[in-house]
Amino acid sequence: MRRDRILLGISMAVLIAGCTKTDMVVPQAPTPKLPEETRAQKAESAAKVHTSLAQHYVEIGDLKGALEKVKLAVNDDPTYVPAQTVMAYIYERINDMPNAEIHYRKAVELAPTKGDTNNNLGAFLCRDNKVRESFAYFTKALADPFYATPDVALDNQGVCQLKLNDRVGAEASFRSAVERNPNNASALLELSNVLYLKNDYFHASAYLQRFDAVGQPSPDSLKLGYDIETRLGDKDAAQTYSKRLMDQFPDSEQAQALNQTARP
Repeated sequence: MRRDRILLGISMAVLIAGCTKTDMVVPQAPTPKLPEETRAQKAESAAKVHTSLAQHYVEIGDLKGALEKVKLAVNDDPTYVPAQTVMAYIYERINDMPNAEIHYRKAVELAPTKGDTNNNLGAFLCRDNKVRESFAYFTKALADPFYATPDVALDNQGVCQLKLNDRVGAEASFRSAVERNPNNASALLELSNVLYLKNDYFHASAYLQRFDAVGQPSPDSLKLGYDIETRLGDKDAAQTYSKRLMDQFPDSEQAQALNQTARP
């Protein structure tokens, strides 16, 4: 009996194996369907595409084409913050300040705690001579713990403080910006200028040298360098700044002014 059971077991095993290979059909599990994009997701995707195209047109100098594309982006998704920001920037570039302000404010309305949206509105208000109103937005920008570039808001804040002749406040803002980002060329140049204005020529020269190491020279920076080194009595260094100004920006107002003072 024991042997028969063993043989029977073998026979059943062979039978099952044979069925598995030739006759048994294993049903395939249905392929799971990927979730379709929601209407809101589709709208945001379209807005992203049109915003990206608008930015490209800005880069190549086609502001009319850029405005057309970003209008499509805002129509796709009015809640897409980058589209509102780009539209504001384009309106500002074409000197349509009322519409620029509308869209900078809309971006803040959509992202009220974000550092970049608040900084953008603050900087715009300062440029549009609504200086005192701008400071509240720089404060909000700096309160965002996830804001990647607080040095930019501090630099902008310092520029606005200078518009109110608050050199002490501006110096503090520029110093804080440089502490946050030692390579912030704009803050380095502004700090050098503030120190020059308070007759601290030695430190003004040091910060301008730091600017030279990380920033692009401009007529303003080279003329400032000439003025600083002249006050320090370093004729060779002053001459070097003068030559750079004349060679790189011969038609600038700063070069012409220097030419006038150099004449007997």
